[in-house]
Amino acid sequence: MAREITVDVLLGLAVVVALGSATGVLVMRDAYQKLHYVAPLSLVSTVLVGLAILMQSGWSAESAQTWLTVLLVAVASPFVSHATMRAAKVRADGDWHLPPGPDAEARARQR
Repeated sequence: MAREITVDVLLGLAVVVALGSATGVLVMRDAYQKLHYVAPLSLVSTVLVGLAILMQSGWSAESAQTWLTVLLVAVASPFVSHATMRAAKVRADGDWHLPPGPDAEARARQR
């Protein structure tokens, strides 16, 4: 009985985090602001679902596969966020480098 309640609470929290992240993505204006709300969805919700599966099935092959997936998502999420931000910058400015400024010549020499 307690196990089922714990699983339900963990899954409910994962849904609340997902809904909060989706609301943040809908409310924010540009891609830079929206990307901040994707992190809780990709990390917190994933870990909560993994914990729920672990509580439901115990240590088994199913929970091991789940935690490998959680690890993959946790490792890949920052890279996907960086690539998304870079693509948004290229789309907006045509280049991902910083705009020209007083130190543009020094930055050009570093490349």
